[in-house]
Amino acid sequence: MATVIDGSASVTINNGAVLGITSGTLVNTTSGTSVDFTSIPSWVKRITVMFNGVSTSGTSIPLIQLGDSGGIEITGYSAIAGASSTGGQWGTSTAGFPVGASGISTAANILYGSMIFTTLGSNAWVGQGCFYATSNYAMSVSGAKSTSDTLTQIRITTTNGTDIFDAGAVNIMYEG
Repeated sequence: MATVIDGSASVTINNGAVLGITSGTLVNTTSGTSVDFTSIPSWVKRITVMFNGVSTSGTSIPLIQLGDSGGIEITGYSAIAGASSTGGQWGTSTAGFPVGASGISTAANILYGSMIFTTLGSNAWVGQGCFYATSNYAMSVSGAKSTSDTLTQIRITTTNGTDIFDAGAVNIMYEG
């Protein structure tokens, strides 16, 4: 194993393969009820999901869900999100990783931030993220999910699945 430094980043070469960071395609979140990132390679060990100015038309909390070749998995998550406010706002989810907490309306907020998912092996994933809402809330998200097979896709939607995205953009980056 060797490390190559090209002046801007360090890349580890393992068995002749160069595994760097791959960026997905930026998707504007100005319409629709969900955004799917598909065809994530089987060798991926870490995925970053990024929000830039994302908001929805309603009050449903954005949700990040993981999936495999069988589709997006909508159950089996163990996740919690918290938002700074007077007394704090907290919420748990078994349907995905919530980007917000109860009482924090996304219709009144524009969200910025990212969430990182890392595999523990055997299709087990842990995630942690930090987001900022323009109504001056800082939000923290963490949790775990084991997919039924190799992770191949990620969906960004809302907890009710019907609120429409009306601003911003999302993207992913992944690495082996």
